[in-house]
Amino acid sequence: MTVSESPYWNPKTETLPKDQLRALQLTKLQSLVEYAWNRSPFHRRLYEKAGVTPDQIKTLDDIHRLPFMTREDWMACQAEQPLFGDMTTRPEEDAIRYHLTSGTSGRQPLRVLDGRKDWSWIADMWCYGFWGFGIRPSDKVFFAFSYGSFIGFWGAHYCCEKMGTLTLASGNMTTEQRVKQIVEMGVTVVCATPTYALRMGQAAEKMGIDLKKDGKVRRVVVSGEPAGSIPAVKQMIEEMWGGKCGDTAGMTEIGTIMIFECDHQPGGPHIIEDHFIEEVLDPDTAKPMNYGQRGERVVTSFGRGFIPLIRYKTKDLVCKAPHTLCRCGRTGDIYEGGILGRVDDMKLIRGTNVYPRAVEAVVREHSEVEEFQIIISRRDDVQDEITVKVELKPEEKDVWPRLQAKLGKDLADAHEGLRFNVELAAQGELPRFELKAKRLQDLRPQY
Repeated sequence: MTVSESPYWNPKTETLPKDQLRALQLTKLQSLVEYAWNRSPFHRRLYEKAGVTPDQIKTLDDIHRLPFMTREDWMACQAEQPLFGDMTTRPEEDAIRYHLTSGTSGRQPLRVLDGRKDWSWIADMWCYGFWGFGIRPSDKVFFAFSYGSFIGFWGAHYCCEKMGTLTLASGNMTTEQRVKQIVEMGVTVVCATPTYALRMGQAAEKMGIDLKKDGKVRRVVVSGEPAGSIPAVKQMIEEMWGGKCGDTAGMTEIGTIMIFECDHQPGGPHIIEDHFIEEVLDPDTAKPMNYGQRGERVVTSFGRGFIPLIRYKTKDLVCKAPHTLCRCGRTGDIYEGGILGRVDDMKLIRGTNVYPRAVEAVVREHSEVEEFQIIISRRDDVQDEITVKVELKPEEKDVWPRLQAKLGKDLADAHEGLRFNVELAAQGELPRFELKAKRLQDLRPQY
């Protein structure tokens, strides 16, 4: 079998038996902890405070001896010693990449540096995902995102150069210009957030372009939002574009993706376990969760050396399933349903837990909907109300009375009978997004 015929970017490690995979993870973990202890003052303080030393990491279970890293710790470290704190293991002049992640509550964003070795690894992780989803050197790959300090698809861009595909950037283009170039250039792979993939499809329809007939797209790679693993969203994207839609997920703190959907698409993306340890823990007690139980993902990354990432609490909500769920032969476990949302995205409405992803899963079942927004408010300073505002496709305006009733019922059925207000928005009233969508507005007083 030639390299181009193999379904794996790295056949040996992607198919390692579990016992060998765990042995590899242990070796890498021991090396990483010792490296962080010796080279990162931040990590040294963290471990000394927890009373743990590198020589105590003798088994994989010993990872639980290590303290968590949090976003708050990272931000505090950089605030105390601007710009990058004392987390880095190498001098700033050795860096070749600089990225930012979004700040919270008006505080400074996280600043991230990478060296050459980091960046080669970052591109390689994207190669795992692209190759596993069936993308090959003969493809033409279009990136529908702005090339700024947001890490987004930067690593995927360099992955495509590594694989030898024709790579098209579109940082300064309008949505309509992007659609035209995708068709004109015979693009076969489009990379975007799920929201923006839908938006481009909607724009094509308004421009009189049938992407399935006029275009050549066979793969749409999405990332950045939990919607990428919602079946109804993927179906809408596939119907618009005429190609298969696959989910990936990463984060600025890691620098790259850690999960991807293979071409078999068993219901969730594979974890790249030869390069990451992904724990699923109870967000309150830190107790490990079993297969099939939801929890917070805590990640240890073996590839980024400039800023070590060890037991980082991501606040992502996930549910792990065994690798045997898929027949592709990879031995990395699967996150069933992808990233299910954020632990801190959960909203309590009149005693019922509501996640934005669950609302989107219901709304996207109705193809008449073009865009939507979730608004949480408090009536008379007493009762919480949740409203879903819906913008219909122009040709679907006559369906509103029926759709309003059906949406209200479907949302209630999915949320233990909780009553949702469902309102019609005017055409073009709701915001559109190129990167991560922000459809939730919580207008309740913050105490």
